[in-house]
Amino acid sequence: MASPITSPVDETRLRRLRNIGIIAHIDAGKTTTTERILYYTGKTYRMGNVDEGTTVTDWMVQERERGITIQAAAITSAWQDHQINLIDTPGHIDFTAEVQRSLRVLDGGVVVFDAVAGVEPQSETVWRQANRYGVPRICFVNKMDRPGADFGRTIEMIRGRLGASPVAIQMPLGAEDLFQGMVDLIKRKAWTFPDSLGAHPVEGPIPDPLVDEAEKQRAILVERIAETDETLTGKFLEEEPISEAELRTALRAATISGQLVPVLCGSALRTKGVQLLLDAIIDYLPSPLDIPPVRGVNPALAAEETRPADPTAPVSALVFKIQTDPYIGRLAYVRVYSGVMQTGQMLQNSTRDRKERIGRLVQVYADKREETTEIRAGDIGAIVSIKQTSTGETLCDPAAPIVLEAIEFPAPVISVAVEPKTKADQDKLANAMHRLAEEDPTFRIKVDDQTGQTLISGMGELHLEVLVDRMQREFGVQAHIGRHQVAYRETITKKVQQETRFVRQTGGRGQYAHVIVELEALPRGKGFEFVDKVVGGAIPKPFIPAVEQGMREAMENGVLGGYPMIDIRATLVGGSFHEVDSSDFAFRVAGSMALREGVEAAAPVLLEPLMRLEVVVPENATGDVIGDLVARRGQINGLDMHSVGMQAIKGQAPLAEMFGYATSLRSATQGRGTFTMEFDHYDIVPAERARVILGMVGSSR
Repeated sequence: MASPITSPVDETRLRRLRNIGIIAHIDAGKTTTTERILYYTGKTYRMGNVDEGTTVTDWMVQERERGITIQAAAITSAWQDHQINLIDTPGHIDFTAEVQRSLRVLDGGVVVFDAVAGVEPQSETVWRQANRYGVPRICFVNKMDRPGADFGRTIEMIRGRLGASPVAIQMPLGAEDLFQGMVDLIKRKAWTFPDSLGAHPVEGPIPDPLVDEAEKQRAILVERIAETDETLTGKFLEEEPISEAELRTALRAATISGQLVPVLCGSALRTKGVQLLLDAIIDYLPSPLDIPPVRGVNPALAAEETRPADPTAPVSALVFKIQTDPYIGRLAYVRVYSGVMQTGQMLQNSTRDRKERIGRLVQVYADKREETTEIRAGDIGAIVSIKQTSTGETLCDPAAPIVLEAIEFPAPVISVAVEPKTKADQDKLANAMHRLAEEDPTFRIKVDDQTGQTLISGMGELHLEVLVDRMQREFGVQAHIGRHQVAYRETITKKVQQETRFVRQTGGRGQYAHVIVELEALPRGKGFEFVDKVVGGAIPKPFIPAVEQGMREAMENGVLGGYPMIDIRATLVGGSFHEVDSSDFAFRVAGSMALREGVEAAAPVLLEPLMRLEVVVPENATGDVIGDLVARRGQINGLDMHSVGMQAIKGQAPLAEMFGYATSLRSATQGRGTFTMEFDHYDIVPAERARVILGMVGSSR
């Protein structure tokens, strides 16, 4: 735990601070839940509606048109003398980077589930991301008023699919159109919501027909909580009474440690249960003082250090998002972990080893800003017009440098060619792509060396569609957009040893480098690995990094179709040098040549992205949909009952075969089918298909 705070005022402020995210699968009700939270915490005076395009957090034109969240939106609000910094994140897999960078800086999360659908694919993805960053969670089972809603089934899916330890702290009063409220199992009280806005919940006794079931569920809850606390275990075994306060304290500790996940229920759209969710955020999710001090590396000493959530400690902050505002320019969202960031302060960007002056500071309220002079330890805010700092970089006190863990983002899997219509559009396009790439780490730009085409890459069709739309609307770019292209990769399938000499005599000083390398395939997803096993000074140590650099450069363009190469280990085992003619340049060229020549001899193959699928269809359309997926080279891994009359088909399929699938699915299911798709792994393209792809690449060049 963090060290004690010297100032009682600061300690109270930090104890009453919650940095939380609302995360879930698309259409589970995250944004509606967020809008209700803003209403009840007094940040808005009317409830925004996703369908009407009146939400606060979905403020982009594209979000309101599509009815989905695209960019994570930060809001600061208050409840019961506590400050809540809340981030509403996207649910669509194409915008998963927004979820990842939000989870990296949050202390807790509210995971929203659809009571009918239960645990859906993106729910699993965000749960894994939260596990990776050690974020404590509570769950809100939403849409309890919908036909087919099943609270118990959703809890079992959380346990089974997510490997979590959910514990119900509420029990629903009815379900579907009879849903009235919920029973608080800790307090043994029922809550109902008689008025249409749900603004005045009524606390009362548990209805007589439900008393026995409520006592049974409470006994399970008490036992599960007692198992996590030695003192309560003793009381439970001795059958001594355990107070409400003891249960809440123990459940809070178990939630923060990840032993238990409290589960609540409600209907955000019908405004039932949101106030109790706010209470649970305060009661069970951590403050900055409840989590371990942030860890980082001192770049000067190459040693691990920590920073406590203490305003008197040296400043350390992580930039987790860059956003371009049309009125105030470049905006950098930061989480300040220690110290106090102030206007006019000179800080060190320890990631890039350069100074950065802090200009204006603001507290963020979706697309609105409120000026402030400082952001204190534990808080989230934004820096206006910061020039040299990007997503994932650390700002810190120059006298106490530290580099915090950066944020890793998935690589794009789909591309389109963009061609400006006029010379004026070409300049606008360059500016637009630069600005969008700063905002979105999963958006990549590449100019094809052979054709001169500009390729933009992203996480999926919707991702690229939104980016192109933003280019046109926000930056006024008129451009021709090509067909979607798959981000193929290349790798090797056998181990080889390659000996390469680079010798050049030009009359004066020549160039000489001689390397011997071994190349072998790595498991999928491992990228490139360089190993130095040179002994006896056959190649001087100062030249080794040049060999690695040359190899990394060669990995950018494969030998089959010019696609990037992945999953290769290169081991430098020997070579020789010349006292006069050897140089960094010579060894960089030799490294590049050795890698390419070795790959050609190592049975190179083409790889394609395989996507994990879940397709939800009416039962009577299951056979047709499976047949269509198999025809698309899909592999079916299983069938699950999704909800009444609906089946969930799980499997994998190559991305190349899935373009336009939404139209095909709608046709096969009379518009009732839905699907989710996310990148799973790269796999070898069948030989016949690879010949077609490489033939097309060759002809285009």
